[in-house]
Amino acid sequence: MLSNDILRSLRYTLKANNNDMVRILALADMESTAAGFDTWMTKEDEDGFVRCPDIILSGFLNGLIYHLRGKDDSAPELALERRVNNNTVLKKLRIAFSLKTDDILTIMTGQKFRVSMPEITAMMRAPDHKNYRECGDQFLRYFLRGLTFHVHNAKS
Repeated sequence: MLSNDILRSLRYTLKANNNDMVRILALADMESTAAGFDTWMTKEDEDGFVRCPDIILSGFLNGLIYHLRGKDDSAPELALERRVNNNTVLKKLRIAFSLKTDDILTIMTGQKFRVSMPEITAMMRAPDHKNYRECGDQFLRYFLRGLTFHVHNAKS
């Protein structure tokens, strides 16, 4: 899935504007401008589309963890990945929103997406584990949509 699509979805989930997105990214000691986020929010088929680098998405997800869970100064800094895949996004969102595997299953079944508990735990494993499973674009798309529903309903 494109980094731009993930950022756009998270912006909607958080009900954030570009300045909020910049502040979250800054929590991971990375810099950008609201104009930078504006170009990353454009869709692929629109004029002015610029692909968001994976390292920016990784930094944003780290900043989101710090934003939602707080920063523990005694813990080591979260690693910045130069290449981000769907499994990395899923893992970091799980941490940021304090989700358990049951919560992810509930989110996915609420989206009418059939998945089992072992399939979800396989996506959380290290890539070299024998039971590792790739997180597909469709799974992540449904998860992001369900996460938005989950977050917006939790606040009401």
